Amino acid sequence: MGGVADTPLVASSPLLTTPGAVPPPEGSPDTGVAWHYGDPFAEQRAATGAVAVVDRSHRFVAAIAGDERLTWLHTVSSQHVASLPDGASAENLSLDVNGRVEHHWVQTDRGGVTWLDTEAERGPDLLAFLQKMVFWAKAEPRDGNEMAVLSLLGPDASSLTIRGALGIDALPDTYRAVALPGGGFVRRMPWPTADSFDLLIPRTELVSRWTALTAAGARPAGSWAFEALRVAAYRPRIGVDTDERTIPHEAGWIGGPDEHGAVHLDKGCYRGQETVARVHNLGKPPRHLVMLHLDGSADGRPETGEPVTAGGRAVGRLGTVVDHYEWGPIALALVKRSVPADTDLTAGPCAASIDADSMPLHDEVQAGREAVERLRGRR
Repeated sequence: MGGVADTPLVASSPLLTTPGAVPPPEGSPDTGVAWHYGDPFAEQRAATGAVAVVDRSHRFVAAIAGDERLTWLHTVSSQHVASLPDGASAENLSLDVNGRVEHHWVQTDRGGVTWLDTEAERGPDLLAFLQKMVFWAKAEPRDGNEMAVLSLLGPDASSLTIRGALGIDALPDTYRAVALPGGGFVRRMPWPTADSFDLLIPRTELVSRWTALTAAGARPAGSWAFEALRVAAYRPRIGVDTDERTIPHEAGWIGGPDEHGAVHLDKGCYRGQETVARVHNLGKPPRHLVMLHLDGSADGRPETGEPVTAGGRAVGRLGTVVDHYEWGPIALALVKRSVPADTDLTAGPCAASIDADSMPLHDEVQAGREAVERLRGRR
């Protein structure tokens, strides 16, 4: 089995030459694909009220073949995927020994191969980790970047014209996938909008698929639109909305493959499981992910990684910052759980406030804590 030392990051998408395509700012995690096509707010409106297509072909894709690919992957990741049926998808994590998140990916099993897609910069390290962990299992992780990702967003994705452009009769249910003629598949995701579909297609068909979808009425949309809707859906992006200390509970990644989560709480041993179980059964996460509304009248905008402060004291870390077509400047942030929702915050040059609807309640009954209370005679 070959290593990944010579695995390159995906080059700029050929769709960047599409008329109107504007590249992202320098240093963007979405380098290589279009930031927008001239009107990012109209692109967001199309993605929520009609249909838009987003080039996400910069994502790193890996493939795992072999009869034991799922049972093996089950042992080295946080999700319950040992019995994932053909055509099913899931979100998944790799954790370190202390339960901190190292990698996040989406996977789909189709026709004897499990396809994984993740962040471009993190993909080679994830693939190297998976290859290192194979040992004697019948599993063969490899670079799968002959495939590319497009995303269709919006209620009109199910229209007859779009389905005709895809060459399929019906779209799949959430976390399920159906094959596309000519290779690849389309899967339904629960975010960033209520109607979200990822296409994993041969990279050689990227331009022709894009052309067919836009001709069928899908509006070209850039990464700006996708990111704004993702933030509005409170969905984190690894390496942007997380740091080296993030545990799954902080980012809202707890849940099985049909619960919009990436960590199954009723599965066997995996690296980092002790922390996951301890926090779930006995504790609360020290931080949680919230959405912030930023003061749009401030001079300048804060940047990812800057501290979020309250009364001059650091209480969190800023993640994605983006302009939303309805809400103006918004951001995701990891803030201390003890910070009330009505706290006046500052992020860089901006006043900030927590969107109360994004605030996790943490009111679930913890099995371990309840057992301790029973032993103490308090229940």
